[in-house]
Amino acid sequence: MKILLAEDSKVYRHLISTCLEAWGFTFVVTDDGLAAWSILEAGGEPTLAIVDWVLPGISGLELCQRIRTRVQGEHYVYTIILTAKNQRCDLLAAMEAGADDYLSKPFDPSELKARLLAGRRIVLLQRELIAARESLRFAATHDSMTGLLNRAEIIAILRSEIARGRRESRSVGIVMADLDHFKRVNDSLGHSAGDAVIKEIARRFRSGLREYDGVGRYGGEEFLLILPGCDLATTTKRADVIRRLIERDPIVLPQDSLSATVSMGVTVADFTDDASAEALLERADTALYLAKKNGRNRVEPYEKVIAGVPIDVQP
Repeated sequence: MKILLAEDSKVYRHLISTCLEAWGFTFVVTDDGLAAWSILEAGGEPTLAIVDWVLPGISGLELCQRIRTRVQGEHYVYTIILTAKNQRCDLLAAMEAGADDYLSKPFDPSELKARLLAGRRIVLLQRELIAARESLRFAATHDSMTGLLNRAEIIAILRSEIARGRRESRSVGIVMADLDHFKRVNDSLGHSAGDAVIKEIARRFRSGLREYDGVGRYGGEEFLLILPGCDLATTTKRADVIRRLIERDPIVLPQDSLSATVSMGVTVADFTDDASAEALLERADTALYLAKKNGRNRVEPYEKVIAGVPIDVQP
C-alpha cells in the first residue's frame, strides 16, 4: 500500500519522509499540487495521501475535491490534510472538501502514524467490501456450476441486444443448444460425471464465441447463445462450427472418456421484426426440437425449416 506525500515545505517533507521510511511504508513524494494530482489521476496506487493545505499549482483542498469527484470506483484514496490552521472552521472546510482526516502542524509523529494506520484499515476494509459485493454480484448473475451467465441474465442480455439491434439496424443471432442423450451419462456414470460433462461443454462454448457474444446456461443441459450482428446464414454457420468443436474431442473423465454432441435450434432477431424475446426463444426452442427429431447432433434454423427450404451450413 503506497502513500503519496504532497508537501511544499522542505523541512516537513524531510521529517515525514524519514518517519514513513522508519515505519516501513512505501511512499512517493512531491512538492506540487498538480504533480500530486497527476500521480493520483493515473489510478492504481497510492491509496493514502498526506496533503499539505497550501501547495503550488493547486491547493490541498482542491486536490481533495478532485479526488472525491474524479477518482471513483474501487480506488478510494484516504486523504489526510496537513496544515498550520487549527480553527474549527478550517477543520470543517477540509472535511467538506473531501478530506478523511485533519492534522495540525506542528504534530507528534506518533499521531501521524496512528492516523495512517487507521486510514490503512479503512482502505483494506473497503477492498474487502468491494470483493464481497463483486462476489454477490457474480453469484446473482452466473451459474454456479459452469460460470456461465444464468438464465435470468442471459435473457436480460438477449433483450438488450434485441433493442440495440433495432436501434442500429442489425440482426441478432439466437441459438438454443441441448446436450444429446445426456440422461445416459447420469444413469451410467453418475451425476458427478454429468456435472463434469456440462462444465466441459460450457468451456467449449466459451472458446468458440467472440468476446462480445453471450452464452448462458438456460436450464439443466440446455444453453442459450446470443450472437450480435449475425444474420440467419451467419448464425447457422457459426452454430455448426461450435457444434463440430464440441463433438471433435472426447471428454476425459476419471472413470471413462466419452464423446458428447449437441443439437441446436437457430433463429434471428431481425431489426424489421418486432417479435418479443419470448417469441424468439420459442422459435429457437421449436428449431431445437426439430434438430432432435431429425437425428440430433445437427443445427436447424427455424426460418428455413418452417419455410421448407434447405440451408447449407458448410463453412
